[in-house]
Amino acid sequence: MASSRLLALSIALTVGSNVLYHIAQKSIPRGVHPLLSVAVTYAVALVVTLLLWPVAPGGSPRLSDLSRLNWATIGVAIAVVGVEVGFLLAYRAGWDVSVGSLAVSAAVAVLLVPVGLTMFREQMSAVNAAGIVFSVIGLVLMMLR
Repeated sequence: MASSRLLALSIALTVGSNVLYHIAQKSIPRGVHPLLSVAVTYAVALVVTLLLWPVAPGGSPRLSDLSRLNWATIGVAIAVVGVEVGFLLAYRAGWDVSVGSLAVSAAVAVLLVPVGLTMFREQMSAVNAAGIVFSVIGLVLMMLR
């Protein structure tokens, strides 16, 4: 039961944060340089993270765990900068917030299918395959505008 509560909380946090993310990203003033915006974003994120440190689920993180990190942490850092700058530029180019996030999410989901199957040995059901087909159809329809 605790696992299902944690799953529900994590999904709610992710969805709520994504909604706030896209509203805020679309609202960044056009005159602000994208890299300045991203730098300030991550400076604030660092402060928020440090404030949350003492109340982290599972206890406070230990600095000794730094040695256990691998390439993935750097990969995430590079990826999030790309996501931030990419969405900011897309919104400045006139992309609608109502469609942009959905189009990107559908494209990412489809591209991650072979990754999940090959790198992480995930399984796919017929229902999953049908969902992928519908996602591709939806992506094509969204891009037609």
